[in-house]
Amino acid sequence: MRVELVWSPRAGDVQHRWLEVEEGATIATALRGCAEFAQPPGELRVGIWGRERPLDTALRERDRIEVYRPLTVDPKEARRQRYAKRGERIVSRHRPKAGSG
Repeated sequence: MRVELVWSPRAGDVQHRWLEVEEGATIATALRGCAEFAQPPGELRVGIWGRERPLDTALRERDRIEVYRPLTVDPKEARRQRYAKRGERIVSRHRPKAGSG
C-alpha cells in the first residue's frame, strides 16, 4: 500500500516522499523505510492528517504521515515579531476591531 511522508527540516523547506509499505505497517515501520528517518533521533512527534499519533499506529492506504519539528519560537512571540515588522495591527477574523459593529 502507498502512504505519503511529509516533513520540514527547517522553515520554508518541505520534503515529501511516497512510500510503499506492507499491509498492517505502522508509522514506525514506514519511517524506517525512508533514508532520512531510518534511525530517528530521539523522540519524534508524528501525526496522520494533522492529528498527532503514536509510532505504533497502524497505517491505511494513502495516509499522510507528518513529522513535526519542535517549535523554535513561541507562536505568540512570532506574531509580535510579524506585527513589529509590518508596522500595522493584525486583525483576527474571529474578533472584530474595537468600536466596530
